[in-house]
Amino acid sequence: MKSYFSLFVDRRLLFIFVLGFASGFPWALIGSTFSAWLSDSGLTRTSIGILGSVTMIYALNFLWAPLLDRVRLPWVCARMGQRRGWILLAQIGILLGTLAIATTDPGLGTGATVLAAALIVFSSATQDVGVDAYRIEMIPAEESRKLAAGSAVTAAGWWTGAGLPGAVAFMIAGQADSGWTAAYFFLAGVMAVLLLVTLLLPEPVSDREAHQAEDEAKVRETLAATGSTGALAAAGAWLTVTAVHPLAEFVRRNGWRLAVLILSFIVLFKVGEAFMGRMATVFYLELGLTHNQIAMVSGFMGWFTMVGFILLSGLINVRLGIFRGLLISGVAMALANLMFSLMAVVGPHMGVFAVAVIVDNFTTAFSTVAFVAFISFLTSKVYTASQYALMASLGNLSRTSLAAGSGYMVDVLGGNWAVFFAITAVMAIPGLLLLISIRHKLTHRLGDVFRRATPTVAKDPG
Repeated sequence: MKSYFSLFVDRRLLFIFVLGFASGFPWALIGSTFSAWLSDSGLTRTSIGILGSVTMIYALNFLWAPLLDRVRLPWVCARMGQRRGWILLAQIGILLGTLAIATTDPGLGTGATVLAAALIVFSSATQDVGVDAYRIEMIPAEESRKLAAGSAVTAAGWWTGAGLPGAVAFMIAGQADSGWTAAYFFLAGVMAVLLLVTLLLPEPVSDREAHQAEDEAKVRETLAATGSTGALAAAGAWLTVTAVHPLAEFVRRNGWRLAVLILSFIVLFKVGEAFMGRMATVFYLELGLTHNQIAMVSGFMGWFTMVGFILLSGLINVRLGIFRGLLISGVAMALANLMFSLMAVVGPHMGVFAVAVIVDNFTTAFSTVAFVAFISFLTSKVYTASQYALMASLGNLSRTSLAAGSGYMVDVLGGNWAVFFAITAVMAIPGLLLLISIRHKLTHRLGDVFRRATPTVAKDPG
């Protein structure tokens, strides 16, 4: 344990925590806060589930992620670097979207609210690509033990950004005369501070551009051999390296069968949690819990326990290795959903509510740290943003697009929340079976870092 916590004595982890906070913060805008606002405005469960699917944009950010690897924004990237330049641009978009959504009223019409939310989500999805690439370049896969600590710090930052500001927003909405308008203006102020902090962070050092230039030169040689030269050939080489090489390199490195199985597992791993999470706040309100109760338990207490569990989960995952970490956390995550079934039966009991949140936070922390370490280890140094975004987008697919039917499912069940949460627990089974089926292939591909504890496989440089 002493050895594990010594890994956190690294200033790079402070930078990663700050950007993790910034990455999680938009979920304070369009996550449970958004669902509660729509619920308070009188929208139905089905409508809330559908409108919440604006977050499906997260599942599409792999489409423009290659631009963050290859395109240098005029003026901004020259002064701030490739990673920070794109992150800053994305944060400006989040700030503008937050200011816009604060002036809307979904009770009078959802069009303007959804458009503002879409701007937030698009900008946030772009920021995620930059933040993940920044983290991986700050702590590469060779520092395997540090990678686990970095994953834990990333998750701690993310949940702090998603939970703490959202809890304050809930309290403001419950007490201020202007309700949710005041809450969103407060959140806009938090975003403005994050934007200023980004200006102070260092840019990671990477030889990414040199390797990309080599790949582009090889493509040009191939095109020249076929008689293609000039500006058109140069544009074709640039486009090939930007749009095709990231996926081609991932498939070539893993083999197409294993690549497909890995991506399928990523989609299915958290599908049950996604359905549960989309409807959790609506469930709390329908159960009779107040805004302040939700803020105190799910918000403040949830954040405190989540951060503590994330640090503990980092230690557990270091000892277990990636496979056992994913398998055990996946089973625990599914069983945790049954606590909400119990809560639906018992009613608005604060003790049961607190226990359900604590159990859910532990399993979520456990699974998140293992999942982030897993896809980080699979990411190429040369196409960092593109490959991580592809895998993270597929991971977000269940949380965003697939979970759009969660509200409809509750309506079909006649509002039977106990059965709904039981079904979300069963949803975890396909992903776990797929993980078991590809265990040996992944062990052969990744070595003992996948099968056993991380410290047995690599040495930290220096």
